[in-house]
Amino acid sequence: MPRGEKSKYTDKQERKADQIAESYEQKGVPENEAERRAWATVNKDDGGGKKAGSGRGKTTGHPAAHRGGRKGGAASAARPASARSASARKGAATRKKNAKGSGS
Repeated sequence: MPRGEKSKYTDKQERKADQIAESYEQKGVPENEAERRAWATVNKDDGGGKKAGSGRGKTTGHPAAHRGGRKGGAASAARPASARSASARKGAATRKKNAKGSGS
């Protein structure tokens, strides 16, 4: 398969790459760079194209999709307990306020 050929990717992988590229473009990344990053992410998640042979249907674990949780968790843990508690109170108040307004 020549480099850049996408015939071995499933429809789901192509949709995933399109959504990732669109997200990068909204952040101001040039179109060709956004597409390159998107396919790199799909390859990292799924190990390349899935349309051939006996390996089809294996689960992948989505490693790229898990990175944000670790980063966010470390940042949250570094904040003082009082700041986390204040954020929790503020969020609870917002959810309570919004719940009242959406009764219809």
